[in-house]
Amino acid sequence: MSVATVLSRAIVGMDAHAVTVEVHLSNGLPSLSIVGMAETAVKESKDRVRSALLNSQFEFPQQRITINLAPADLPKEGGRFDLPIAIGILAASGQLPLSSISNKEFIGELGLTGELRSVRGVLPTALAVRQSERELVLPTVNAEEASYIDGCQVIAAEHLLAICAHLHGQEKLAFSEPPIDLVQVHYPDLADVRGQAQAKRALEVAAAGTHSLLFSGPPGTGKTMLASRLPGILPDMTLNEAIESATVQSISNNGFNTKTWRQRPFRTPHHTSSAVALVGGGGQPKPGEISLAHHGVLFLDELPEFERRVLEVLREPIESGKITISRAAIQADFPARFQLIAAMNPCPCGYLGESRCRCTEDQVQRYRAKVSGPLMDRLDMLVEVPQVAREVLRHDKVPVDIESSEQVRSRVIQARQRQLDRAGKANHALNSEELATYCKLTDADYHLLEQAMVRLGLSARAYHRIIKVARTIADLAAVDQISTAHLMEAIGYRRLDTRH
Repeated sequence: MSVATVLSRAIVGMDAHAVTVEVHLSNGLPSLSIVGMAETAVKESKDRVRSALLNSQFEFPQQRITINLAPADLPKEGGRFDLPIAIGILAASGQLPLSSISNKEFIGELGLTGELRSVRGVLPTALAVRQSERELVLPTVNAEEASYIDGCQVIAAEHLLAICAHLHGQEKLAFSEPPIDLVQVHYPDLADVRGQAQAKRALEVAAAGTHSLLFSGPPGTGKTMLASRLPGILPDMTLNEAIESATVQSISNNGFNTKTWRQRPFRTPHHTSSAVALVGGGGQPKPGEISLAHHGVLFLDELPEFERRVLEVLREPIESGKITISRAAIQADFPARFQLIAAMNPCPCGYLGESRCRCTEDQVQRYRAKVSGPLMDRLDMLVEVPQVAREVLRHDKVPVDIESSEQVRSRVIQARQRQLDRAGKANHALNSEELATYCKLTDADYHLLEQAMVRLGLSARAYHRIIKVARTIADLAAVDQISTAHLMEAIGYRRLDTRH
């Protein structure tokens, strides 16, 4: 038989599309051509495959070899098709039985000696293979990643020869066992932060309702330190959240590190980052920082130092929880349900109101205007972080009322569970109908909120966000009804708006 068909997968966005690798041997001058919208790395596989087969003591057919990657209009990239192409050539030349590859899918890059090297996008591939009820054959270095998908039958090998021996029935390879899910995630402890009681309280409220938060204060007051403690007070990731987060990392340029399994992402892009780096993009779209922070935290330090046009791309994902990257030939959707934490100084020098500050009013206004009103309006909480009293910093005197991340986290989990039992989602995600159902206020409280809107110059969006934050504060207090005290605290987290 001079024709063989091998199944594989191509990664486009978050999806692993089925690819049929068709290999045809015909008479003519020896040559090898690859068709089917293959990019450079895929076309170069012919040289890797040829050397791998020869160095593994197989015969490389001295015929005209045509390899078709179908469907032809689907982009293919990377070295993931090396293994299926090699298997297809061996099957088409009669060196492997065709029946042995009928219910399997292959991915893997080949070294010149026939060794198998890792590829990206293994998690979405494993998800798709499980749905198709086939076996997945891949390099050993990717086996642990694929094994996280329960129900996917994974066969892993370190060399092409081991796979061929398995297909011949000579030395069978065992299915990879799912890794033991021992979640031991260590985050920085909130107890390390001295003072800043209000900022800690705001961080707890933000964690309980997945609210976005902006810290504003002089340098050295602990804004970055506070933000880095947020993942440690969030509830553990569910299995579905862990798979979604790991899938995004799997298709990224750095790939998925199995040591970070079930660890909430904490992404801190530098203020020189481009818009594409934040939201994703490229000729073959790849996820950006907002997608890599999916189900985790995106921390933007020195917020006004980001280019304004870069910050503006965050406005839609903050609301929708996803990002669509459109190119002329392809469109890709990436999840982006992240919790935004930002930090900024009150003025260019950072010491507004102190004797050492020499910033003029115009300089302060220009500095703050770098963050647009529409973006500020989409933030739930805006909190001032003042200088810390010197006596609080002494290491020989530990405050008696200091709390660890675990203590705060227990309250956050209880509040989050109340939200899930009530509406099936965190308070930040409540829509207008759910807001009217679960966040009722008294007439006096509505009047108080309306007065705050006028005095602080708040929008209708800010109006609803204040109510959501008040609902979270009530959940932390384990009460069903939002009280005036809860509402006033929530309004207090918007008072920074008066400075813009």
